[in-house]
Amino acid sequence: MSHRPLAAAALLFLTACGADTTSMQFYPLEGEISRADPTLVIEAKASNVKGTSGPLTFRLPERGRCEGTWSSLTPKTVSRSQGLSLTWKKTGGELGAESETVAGVNDGEIYAVCADGTRVQGTFIIGSGTASGTGRATDTNGNVYKLLF
Repeated sequence: MSHRPLAAAALLFLTACGADTTSMQFYPLEGEISRADPTLVIEAKASNVKGTSGPLTFRLPERGRCEGTWSSLTPKTVSRSQGLSLTWKKTGGELGAESETVAGVNDGEIYAVCADGTRVQGTFIIGSGTASGTGRATDTNGNVYKLLF
């Protein structure tokens, strides 16, 4: 049974959904799924990619629909200022706090439960301000996946 038409339909659906979703590919590396079809690519939909977490949905062969969450840790720096200014334009003190996102690579996690009770969990790294990354996931049936998005 070929999953290519299903993957093509899922990709078309994801493209039509808009900029707040992205596709995530699960490439089976080890386990029963990779032995059954080593060319299979499992398409997942990650929503709310402009935020730091959101829903994740996909289908595993013989396991049904899987639903869960992705989450990325985006560090921020906080700077505070205070002092006394003795100029004509600014007399008095300055107080304030500023927060900004740190550019770099951020860690993330996924966790999902499938219709048959299979649990999938993994970790990934993602660039700050992007919706692309790489990682690895496993499921409770002994399958190992490479994640790319």
